[in-house]
Amino acid sequence: MNTLVALAIAPVGVGDELKEYVAEVIRVIRASGLSCRTNSMFTEIEGDWDDVMRVVRDATFELAERGIRTEVVLKADIRPGFENMMERKVRVVDELLEGAGEAEATGAEVEPAAPKGEC
Repeated sequence: MNTLVALAIAPVGVGDELKEYVAEVIRVIRASGLSCRTNSMFTEIEGDWDDVMRVVRDATFELAERGIRTEVVLKADIRPGFENMMERKVRVVDELLEGAGEAEATGAEVEPAAPKGEC
């Protein structure tokens, strides 16, 4: 079942600078072969539930198995029948914004977009 997660894994009690630890975690995620994207706060991972959760476990244990207390923040979106939601969700919102922007520029009224079955 397709699963999209937003994930933040960070060590606790290792000082103020976490970038080396975070890089180790992201290296594990990227090596998984699953679709992923990192931003300033989270890394998104998309794939089959079991595959995604295995990567979450592996990335978490990259630090925890070294005796480092590890904090995990995870948000999951399980949406049967949908794939590539990491890209599709953003694209649908961008399309709505572009339509609203065009209408605002011309002074036209903005009508709600018809549902597309996405997002």
